[in-house]
Amino acid sequence: MRNSKVVMRISYVGHGVDAIGGRVDASERRVQDYSHEPSQNRTRHRASRRRSTPSAVRGDSARGSRGLAVRGASLRQLRAFAAVARHHSFVRAAAELHLTPSAISLQIKELEQAVGLSLFGRSGRAASLTRAGELLLVDVSRALLALKDAEDTLCRLRGAETGVVSIGIVSNANYFMPRLLARFHRAHPSVELRVAVVNREQLVRRLANGEIELAIMGEPPTDFTTRFEALAVQPLGILAAPEHVLASRRSIPAAELEGWDFVVREAGSGTRAAMDQFFREANIAPPRVMELNSNETIRQAVIANMGLAFLSFHTAAVELRHGQLVALDVVGLPLMRRWNVVSLDARQLTEAAESLRRFIIELGAGLIARQFEGVTLGGKISLEAGLPAA
Repeated sequence: MRNSKVVMRISYVGHGVDAIGGRVDASERRVQDYSHEPSQNRTRHRASRRRSTPSAVRGDSARGSRGLAVRGASLRQLRAFAAVARHHSFVRAAAELHLTPSAISLQIKELEQAVGLSLFGRSGRAASLTRAGELLLVDVSRALLALKDAEDTLCRLRGAETGVVSIGIVSNANYFMPRLLARFHRAHPSVELRVAVVNREQLVRRLANGEIELAIMGEPPTDFTTRFEALAVQPLGILAAPEHVLASRRSIPAAELEGWDFVVREAGSGTRAAMDQFFREANIAPPRVMELNSNETIRQAVIANMGLAFLSFHTAAVELRHGQLVALDVVGLPLMRRWNVVSLDARQLTEAAESLRRFIIELGAGLIARQFEGVTLGGKISLEAGLPAA
């Protein structure tokens, strides 16, 4: 029986996920010997291949990713591409995928050779997508999500609490979530947890794109439908060095903050949004001497009396307990926000993800309370306070 010719092509329209698995020897199939076929058949095959070659591979990118062929691309290359696109960095993509930056660079180079186009423009340390990269990313994201959905379906059919759960947490939750996740892991050792610590803006984007199954955050997003349940309260307020002039004051009017320097979180973080809202409602605009995306660095700046900071008190429990920082007694503060466990309403969670969600909701508040036991804020509130009455 005559063997038929096989050419593997990935069209990236969100289907045919099996074709993405470059584990098959596509390169061998492309160079299959046709000497056993009649010469007219070989000619017909070559003509067919010329007619079906996508314009993007021929150098004409105007047709977009729908005509982009990637021959022999592997899942590893596609995941590396998506990670670099997400982080705009080869180093951070390598950290996410537990690879070296040079390995990521090699994967991208091989993918660009397969595509026939440059996918990233390099400017210093930043990696920005080219037009071809932007077009390819849309369908690569769909394909990877389709593959994850297939894996989730198989896990549900097995009915076992195994597999991988992707969870995203805002940086403020980084001070209590590791203990929760460690306790869950001890009870469910067969479940692998993949955790991303990002700011609110990045977390909402990842949740909407289906890159994570669960999100631990403050206010749930409102521009798409989610399922969420309250976990605990999160007090936010103003921290100062013990020697600051305002440290010993009581019932400070918000207007008196106007002339004091602030070290602030970056735009896009939930903490920054809460601070901006409080300042607008108080009709004040204190000067901002530094903007940082690190709670740790902000706390150190405040300890050095560089300025005041508006932060979640959960991020400063150690410093508050040991007297390195004090919470200012400002009228209208602390703001009491809820921690929520959030997932996409339309997405059915795997058994493992659902177990983690229930675990966080049922045990999280108690574990958080014990972690912050004994930390009080000017006698007004204790950090181990539970959820307020509905």
